[in-house]
Amino acid sequence: MNALRAVAIPIAAILAFLALWEFIVWANGWPNYKMASPSDLPPAFWKFRWFFVEMSWQTLWRTVAGLGIAVLAGTLLGMAMGFSRMARDALYPLLVGFNAIPKATLVPVIALIFIGQHDFNTVLMAFLISFFPIAVSVGIGLSTLEPEYRDILRSLGASRVTIFWKIALPKTLPEFFGALKVSVTLAFIGTNLVEIVSPHGRGLGALFKSGETNGDYPLMFAVLIALAALGIVLYYAVVVLERIFAGWAERPAQ
Repeated sequence: MNALRAVAIPIAAILAFLALWEFIVWANGWPNYKMASPSDLPPAFWKFRWFFVEMSWQTLWRTVAGLGIAVLAGTLLGMAMGFSRMARDALYPLLVGFNAIPKATLVPVIALIFIGQHDFNTVLMAFLISFFPIAVSVGIGLSTLEPEYRDILRSLGASRVTIFWKIALPKTLPEFFGALKVSVTLAFIGTNLVEIVSPHGRGLGALFKSGETNGDYPLMFAVLIALAALGIVLYYAVVVLERIFAGWAERPAQ
């Protein structure tokens, strides 16, 4: 029953959103070149179905690759900041300053530095835009570890590695997965920034740009829905991993 409810409620919310969208377009009498409605999208999906399959895969694998690198680099940086006050004081200003830079301004810089390396540029941007929440969450989780636990384990002869695996890592997992859920959506933003701002004919961002160039607004909105769908799929993949590795931290709803 709970599993059915967990599936039915999100689907009902999505259908309600689409119905509201359809009603707003109909009530205002907007043509599809001004605001496409949900009923305009199925023909666009069908007409360009093979492009959607290919471009979705291109966007998805670059996003996952960038996110994977962000998880690795963010975790290592977070560990450095969590275990070392000096590293925390040195790295935090740099991370905050870099994160404050609008990432759209980095796209032409990266494209100029790595000319022709389209896949690398896209993965790099997905990484750059998504690693910050992971690094901060891991750093905060480790730096707030109760010193009593460390003292007890050290008195029993535990090494730093043992303390990390037995105490620090489990304590950090809830914060880590919370940050990872945020990073998933950010990684998609990074991928599509490069695909739109520095187009190279691949990915959903390039398909969106094609729709814009040709004035095909249903196609543009269909791409947005496809991006949303990919984001939801990847988000719930993280939720599944969270329940596997950190399900103990989840509190039942009141």
